[in-house]
Amino acid sequence: MSICSRTVRNINRIILEFVRITLAAIPFVLAFVLAGCSSPAPTSAGKQPAVAISGPATTSNKHPLAKYIELAGFRLSESKPGQLEVKFVAVNHSEAELGDLGVNIQIQTTAAKAGDPPVAQFQATIPALAPLEIHDVSAKVSTKMRIYELPDWQFLRAEFEITSPAP
Repeated sequence: MSICSRTVRNINRIILEFVRITLAAIPFVLAFVLAGCSSPAPTSAGKQPAVAISGPATTSNKHPLAKYIELAGFRLSESKPGQLEVKFVAVNHSEAELGDLGVNIQIQTTAAKAGDPPVAQFQATIPALAPLEIHDVSAKVSTKMRIYELPDWQFLRAEFEITSPAP
């Protein structure tokens, strides 16, 4: 047997032993990682964690079309000092065509408490929506805040009320 073939065999044995050790260690490492990920951070008994509400706008409106309309993706930009441009999408989740809709919208921060003034409050018109259609909508809003004082999109929540057509 040549020196070269013995060296190759030794290298193969070392590699094989390394693979065996690595495969044997994987379940322990995996269990350790999953155990660290599965338990939530403890909260103090006196404090409740802040609930971050994000996603589509909610409505307390009893308008019959309210259950079919979703407003989402609110983005705020400053068109000029004292003037915000609010962009969002309107989604028709029904199988019926909906005509123009008038809505009142209030945008709050996710940290807002009851009685806090809204970041923006405005009226908008959603153009007619075909069945299952989505439209981009924008509105101009007066504000006393500058763009750098406004929260990022993920810290906004909106509430809307359909004002027209009358139910």
